[in-house]
Amino acid sequence: MAESFEQAATELAALRKQINGWRDEYYTRDAPSVTDAEYDQKYRRLEELEAQFPELVTSDSPTQLVGDAVLPDFGKVEHPVPMLSMGDVFSLEELGGWIDHLNADAERDLEYNVELKIDGLSLALEYTDGKLVRASTRGNGRIGEDVTANVRQIADVPQTLPAPLTIEVRGECYMPKAAFAALNKQREADGETTFANPRNAAAGSLRQLDAQITKKRQLATFIYTLMDPASFGVTTQKEAIAYMASLGFATNPSSQALSNLTEIDEYITKYTADRDALSYGIDGIVLKVNDLHLQEELGATVKVPRWEIAYKFPPEESATVVRDIEWTVGRTGVVTPTAVMDPVQLAGTTVSRATLHNPDFIAAKDIRIGDTVDLHKAGDIIPEVARVVLSKRPADSVPYVAPTNCPSCTAKLVHIEDEVALRCINPLCPAQVQEQLTHFASRPAMNIDGLGPKIIAQLQAKHLVADVADLYTLTADDLAQLDKFKEKSINNLLHSIAGSRDNSLERLLTGLGIRHVGAKAAAVLAEHFGDIDTLMAADEETVAAVDGVGPIIARTLTQYLARPETRELIEQLRASGVNLRYNGQVAPVATDSPVSGKTVVITGKFAEWSRSDLTNRLKELGAKVTGSVSKKTDLLIAGTDAGSKLTKAQNLGTQIMTESELQTNLFGDSPKS
Repeated sequence: MAESFEQAATELAALRKQINGWRDEYYTRDAPSVTDAEYDQKYRRLEELEAQFPELVTSDSPTQLVGDAVLPDFGKVEHPVPMLSMGDVFSLEELGGWIDHLNADAERDLEYNVELKIDGLSLALEYTDGKLVRASTRGNGRIGEDVTANVRQIADVPQTLPAPLTIEVRGECYMPKAAFAALNKQREADGETTFANPRNAAAGSLRQLDAQITKKRQLATFIYTLMDPASFGVTTQKEAIAYMASLGFATNPSSQALSNLTEIDEYITKYTADRDALSYGIDGIVLKVNDLHLQEELGATVKVPRWEIAYKFPPEESATVVRDIEWTVGRTGVVTPTAVMDPVQLAGTTVSRATLHNPDFIAAKDIRIGDTVDLHKAGDIIPEVARVVLSKRPADSVPYVAPTNCPSCTAKLVHIEDEVALRCINPLCPAQVQEQLTHFASRPAMNIDGLGPKIIAQLQAKHLVADVADLYTLTADDLAQLDKFKEKSINNLLHSIAGSRDNSLERLLTGLGIRHVGAKAAAVLAEHFGDIDTLMAADEETVAAVDGVGPIIARTLTQYLARPETRELIEQLRASGVNLRYNGQVAPVATDSPVSGKTVVITGKFAEWSRSDLTNRLKELGAKVTGSVSKKTDLLIAGTDAGSKLTKAQNLGTQIMTESELQTNLFGDSPKS
């Protein structure tokens, strides 16, 4: 309790400033700097003070706000029924008190639908006549962001319902744990800031201006709220979930209708123990009054519904001591720090190492050798330092100084603009070469069986390989120098290397490890351009116009292919007999249609065609279908809600064709025939 009105006013002002700053990091920038537990502790203190001094409550207090600002790059969506936050409790005693209070108000023991609290961001989906017409985020509760284009890229969101219903449902968009781990691994390798947890990764992925980026992020949903349930004959929350599942929505199967604290405690105990084994992140349990009519009667405060509550899991943390900080060099030259610590148990596993991400992370938390630190698992997956325990810092502690030279080759490390990582830019750095060779030989790339990191390390140590082209000059005598390599091992590896010469171009592009060019983009590029020489001759604008590629991949790809050392490497591979062409089957195309050889862009919605069907049909007619409008675009096919691509085409004077004109001029009168 505060000692005086003046002290309370001072503390409240400081808390509001601090918490609103954290809210901006969490909701707007998707980059929180503190754990949920730290936020919750300060937020509860704010609530206590405002309850003690209600005259000090202000409209800008976090207790009066829902979500955060709507980003200006997205269209605004007004929610007719506000999307509110949830109240929360942090112990079984508090939860029991909330249940007793609600039961007393209702003058009977109520039934509660108990659900997992998914660690994601709120999402609303609207359908008209069974068709998805709009998707939006919660935003500030009243106004959200229009993210329809991005949500169409989420695999488990139905585009069409099995019945022509006009309906709105709400739920959570989340990133599965495996996708979160893979995304952060890739971002760290690229020298980019990693996401703090799956929730922020999901938010950052859904609030993208490029829907293709959202598509790559492997987002998923759980839908749990049916708006206007009476119109569909639904009377309970349990029934609502079953009804939405019957319409094809992804719903979480774990919910149970329970009526007493003993049963609810058993549910909480089960999922507290099982949460690490789930493929998605949860940060608590949600109780909702099961009777939907009673929900409506109970209503809501300015911020939270009175009929639901979230029980938040206590933070699982372990304290340990940092004994060393090791730096490793990745394939792209990014130098990453790792804390080496005394082993501790955390979330069911023994942990002795934790990523420190980059020098900024170390500096922001002021992590030093010898510090005692609290560890937690980001998204229940990745061990991470939550904070330094300053009270246990040794008296002779000194700030940690990041290295200035590469730990592998001693070259000067650099900070590249807009990156948080330190990077070694020496192309002959042994650590980078080893990572590059390992990636080149991996299954998604050139698939050279038997060529793993240990063999590559031996080849490097004996100066037999310096880059990927050297693999194709290896002889039996070379391999005989390796430990435990006898005739059979030698023949098997030489045979595998020889077989990789015939791989299709997309495998080579994947194996070269070009930044942002993964297996999928490589396949698109190989099929589109056909061979490496055509691809190297293409400019950035031409590459960016390829459907599914975009400006980011185009920029890094063309820069990589323009480097003299890259062109020399390609020539070495050519001389070694490595195939540089696309080997896949390309469907035969017409040469006498009006769009043969033309560059065509598709935009908007179509009554008779899916986007993929329309793309395939145009390709069959000889068109080159790309994703963005440029001066090289010959034709724009515009459906309804065409947007900025139509505007740009009009400004450029590009030929524009509607769906009906498309049917008449190109396809005749039989859609999809």
